[in-house]
Amino acid sequence: MTEIETGGPRRRGRERQAAGPRSRLPEQKPFRQPQMQYAPTKVVSDDQLEAIHTASLRILSDYGIDFLLPEARELLAKNGAKVTDNRVRFDPEMVMETIKTCPSEFKLHARNPAHTLNIGGNWMAFGSVASPPNFMELDGTRHAGNRQNFQDLLKLSQIFNIIHFVAGYPVEPVDLHASIRHIECAFDTLTMTDKALHCYSLGRQRNQDVLEMTRIARQVSQEQLDKEPSVFTIINSSSPLRLDTPMLQGIMEFSARNQIVILTPFTLAGAMAPITLAGALSQQNAEALAGMVFTQLVRPGSPVAYGGFTSNVDMQSGAPAFGTPEYMRTAMAGGQLARRYNVPYRSSNVCAANALDAQAAYESVFSLWGAIQGGVNVLMHGAGWMEGGLHASLEKFVLDADLLAMVATFLEPIVVDEATLAHDAIGEVGPAGHFFGVQHTQDRFRDAFYKPLISDWRNYESWEEAGKPTADQKAKELAQIFLEEYQRPEMDAATYEELDAFRKRRVAEGGVATDF
Repeated sequence: MTEIETGGPRRRGRERQAAGPRSRLPEQKPFRQPQMQYAPTKVVSDDQLEAIHTASLRILSDYGIDFLLPEARELLAKNGAKVTDNRVRFDPEMVMETIKTCPSEFKLHARNPAHTLNIGGNWMAFGSVASPPNFMELDGTRHAGNRQNFQDLLKLSQIFNIIHFVAGYPVEPVDLHASIRHIECAFDTLTMTDKALHCYSLGRQRNQDVLEMTRIARQVSQEQLDKEPSVFTIINSSSPLRLDTPMLQGIMEFSARNQIVILTPFTLAGAMAPITLAGALSQQNAEALAGMVFTQLVRPGSPVAYGGFTSNVDMQSGAPAFGTPEYMRTAMAGGQLARRYNVPYRSSNVCAANALDAQAAYESVFSLWGAIQGGVNVLMHGAGWMEGGLHASLEKFVLDADLLAMVATFLEPIVVDEATLAHDAIGEVGPAGHFFGVQHTQDRFRDAFYKPLISDWRNYESWEEAGKPTADQKAKELAQIFLEEYQRPEMDAATYEELDAFRKRRVAEGGVATDF
């Protein structure tokens, strides 16, 4: 693959400043956020939605949630929650009153203002894959992720305009020690991309380091950073019914600084949640509401989103399943619940396939369709996720980017006006003619339709003559081209030097102490 990037702010890609136009790159539409043009699908009725909501409040009142951080329990008790040991129970009235301060829309600021995102409403933002421990090389070798793999996936995240934010570590670089991994990864993300980023909630010092590096990269004051959300964090409950210490520290750190918190219970029906979808959704909702309440107690009005990640398991093996009918329905129902509370909604593009095959494609299409028709605002794992999140794939990244671009095109409204109704062109062609040569077609043919990256529309004879290329082969070829054509986004020298100095100082200090 490519070498590890270590160049300064003026280095662009692989020393290719003089390479000229990007002639090898397929054409892309400019960076822009899609907007939902259609009513989201309602998979449960209004009465059924209220039944799930009521069941969630009963869970919080009758059973409660374990909050493992003493400071969190103290704050909750001070504000009326019932605390017994680690268990926190909530009155329904407290829950609903507290979450009234959750904002319905907000911005996620990127270091490049052109890549700042609208979160909520009918806006959609698509992110890269995040967090797989393993990586699949283009030659089919699967191994633990490293920094080179991490950087290659950052390159694809930057070069694809349909990817709006970096969703986390697109693969875990295990060759970087955990004490300094967050520092090196934040540095790479902030210098190799200029898009919005995610910060893992892995303890206060790591959170503070990434916030400071983001502030430096944006060249804003602490006060401005606190006014302009510039990172987001995913808070996963330890289902069933528990929020652990690093997650709660993350809420306290990020909500206090007015940064974005996305509450996402990971509830697998039949394993960490009831086997019935209604039961799994009620548990997901209870855990999400508990976290949302806590964000608003830390700082009323701080930005928060509702995450849905309920799927099912293979009841023979216990393995998680994705892209299933159950996943699709719970993704859509999660969107209904988020809208019930008037907060943005997060979902994911996921699959359980081990290889880039038909299973990978159809599971991702179903996952994606569940998210889109669920009215997703923040799509995690949008490109590159494989094997139930256990490995990241460059070829899958390309395939998913193609799918996302198709979805974005699908969401564009049909233009209906005098020109598009084409009355004169229809008259010009008349019966039994064709429209290839008329001026109406000639004026529009270059961009009238979406041009897929992967699909091969040649007839059989032409395709056979070309060597019978398959979709996975095309994805591999395109992945290599995009990596080679990557260019490092500009960052002025003073900003780069300040960021690099912070990185070197914190690494020299040892980062965050670990017991290994």
